[in-house]
Amino acid sequence: MTTQAHAGDLLREWRQRRRLSQLDLAIGANVSSRHLSFVETGRAKPSSEMILHLAEYLDVPLRDRNALLLAGGYAPAYPEHGLDEPELKAVSHALGRVLAGHEPYPAVVVNRWWELVDANTGIAQFTRHVSSKLLEPPVNVLRLSLHPDGMAPRIVNLPEWRAHLLARLQRQAEATGDERLRALHDELGGYPGGEAPRPDRTEVVVPLRYRADHAELSFLSITAVVGTPMDVTVEELAIESFYPADDRTAAALTAHAR
Repeated sequence: MTTQAHAGDLLREWRQRRRLSQLDLAIGANVSSRHLSFVETGRAKPSSEMILHLAEYLDVPLRDRNALLLAGGYAPAYPEHGLDEPELKAVSHALGRVLAGHEPYPAVVVNRWWELVDANTGIAQFTRHVSSKLLEPPVNVLRLSLHPDGMAPRIVNLPEWRAHLLARLQRQAEATGDERLRALHDELGGYPGGEAPRPDRTEVVVPLRYRADHAELSFLSITAVVGTPMDVTVEELAIESFYPADDRTAAALTAHAR
């Protein structure tokens, strides 16, 4: 029989995840260190306002703030709607306009677990040669990138790109404590791809160099999120956009689109 964690347990885990001492958190959040100690040990029950105040300082994701409130005996504070629901109609339309406006360059919308939510037609540059099994929903774009039956055989700089994605995923898993992300990292880490060489000091970013049918393409990736989210779904969405890293790639994509 497992004992359900109370809000103090979870708050302590988030504090430790952020590498803060009790004193650091008490000073930064302007709360009594004695009261914070009592909250973490379960000797004092925090109010919903206190939970949200500490969660805000600790930069806890909205989904996990709701979990903190539930553990404290309170109702969740943040809704979670589907993108097809009326409440998120404006967000859904805005994302669609961003994807369409980015063509002919590839762009996707993903959720917290890197599952594909939407994409523009430019993404076909990356998907036309992958296994159909990897395109069955839910499509995980990181698995699609690094799987031997996915994009990996056509990524010219696979060791560098693989190391970049795995490091990014590891940071995300550590920052959120999400077991699904940890499991995904372990899975992707088991795929072949080689060890990345020492970084080239002359490069400012790691490009994605991809061997398409008509040319070798080079991309820079940029991540964008929706500002000031108050909905769990909206906060967990990100747009991954790929821009040409050189004139040859830009010309090739424009010519191919025509």
